[in-house]
Amino acid sequence: MRQESVNDATVDPAEVDRYRRLADMWWQEDGKLWPLHVLNQLRTTWIRDQLCRALDQDATAEQPLQGLRVLDIGCGGGLLSESMARMGATVHGVDVVDTNIMVAQGHAREQGLSIDYQVATAEALATRSEQYDVVLNMEVVEHVADLSAFMQAVNALVRPGGYTFVATINRNMISFVVAIVGAEYLFRLLPRGTHQWRRFPTPAELTALLQEGRLAVVERTGVKVNPLNRRMWLSPSLSVNYMLMARREEKAK
Repeated sequence: MRQESVNDATVDPAEVDRYRRLADMWWQEDGKLWPLHVLNQLRTTWIRDQLCRALDQDATAEQPLQGLRVLDIGCGGGLLSESMARMGATVHGVDVVDTNIMVAQGHAREQGLSIDYQVATAEALATRSEQYDVVLNMEVVEHVADLSAFMQAVNALVRPGGYTFVATINRNMISFVVAIVGAEYLFRLLPRGTHQWRRFPTPAELTALLQEGRLAVVERTGVKVNPLNRRMWLSPSLSVNYMLMARREEKAK
């Protein structure tokens, strides 16, 4: 297992400890992390469709993302990384939780998938001047200790002309009721303490942080959840869960 120091100002030790305790649950589709499995199907399709439209590629092809170098930040147990790899992308998955990476590596081996997993931070990769065609930053920003510094590093990892995707939860009273009270206490969709409402960034805040890195938002969508039938679907409303796609401008000629 490749490993680098994760002693970074954006890493919250409490979050690392929390996800170490959840490591064994990543691939239990009917376990406590079932919402992430349902969400992964929805976000994977959306990411594929947006990239294929932007790059003029056939979304119905067996491996529509072939030729793309993809970074999955905060890859967890590898749900999204594996989805990208199955669509032909060359995937580098990183996480600050060592047990997550071990789970991801083991599952990828079982599935016969070649994915480069590493314990590392976005900041460490940026220091090495790494760059990718696509950077996936999904359900991560609400867990970091310093959002501005984290986004600065993530932005730097997108090559000129490349794309990044960010998924998170909006910060307003609706999201407090739905994502905290409803999801963690009433319907128990997620373990209690999974999220801290004050860390949810608004779409405007994320858009501004992307713009600081010369990335322009080109697509956006909301995500709605029905906890009773375990369904999720795309929505024009960004009031709670939402996803952004941004493109880094080309270098000046």
